[in-house]
Amino acid sequence: METREAHVKVWDMPVRLFHWLLVLLFAFMFFSGKSGSDWMDWHMRSGYAILALLLFRIVWGFAGSTYARFSNFLAGPSACLRFARKLLARAPAAHAGHNPLGGWMVLALLLALLFQAGTGLFANDDLLSEGPLATLVSKATSDQLSVFHSWNFNLLLLLAAVHIVAVLYHAVFMKENLVGAMFTGVKRLPADVAGSVVARFASPWSALVLFAVAAFAVYLIVKRPF
Repeated sequence: METREAHVKVWDMPVRLFHWLLVLLFAFMFFSGKSGSDWMDWHMRSGYAILALLLFRIVWGFAGSTYARFSNFLAGPSACLRFARKLLARAPAAHAGHNPLGGWMVLALLLALLFQAGTGLFANDDLLSEGPLATLVSKATSDQLSVFHSWNFNLLLLLAAVHIVAVLYHAVFMKENLVGAMFTGVKRLPADVAGSVVARFASPWSALVLFAVAAFAVYLIVKRPF
């Protein structure tokens, strides 16, 4: 018997914009970081933009829409284990928001990106470029943070690869179009799951204000005008 399905909006515009802007900036950060000193200024600017996005997303994880909140998608060990078993068995396991494992992947990516942006503020390339806060620490500390910055980028590539493989697995074996949902905000869910969705959507204007505050905070960190 065919399972009845419904289309339900779960992702708000701020979350979707954050996601795709982060994808584009991460790709550009990779390109600019590997392209030599001529691109280093743009590499650092992309890092500042990523930091602003991350600060916004952290706040939005507490003040945003229902399925944007950390409290909604960070599940306990037992829930993660149950979902992993269903995933390996290719059994139906639809979730309105992030699934239990996906939620922890989101947090891991956010923390790794925050560490990358933070260490970049203090890093140097031993040539012409250094982060805007490099002069606040010793050269030895800046060098060590530069090493961490490089190592962590490899971790980010690994996390990104795992994330992409997971999305493809869901598309091929679980028949879940997670990419499309992140464009439209709408997920196709079994009727019983859709019926339990109670989503409150925060104002996009409040998101714009919070992002402006985050961007200004990054400006103060980078420029230190006072």
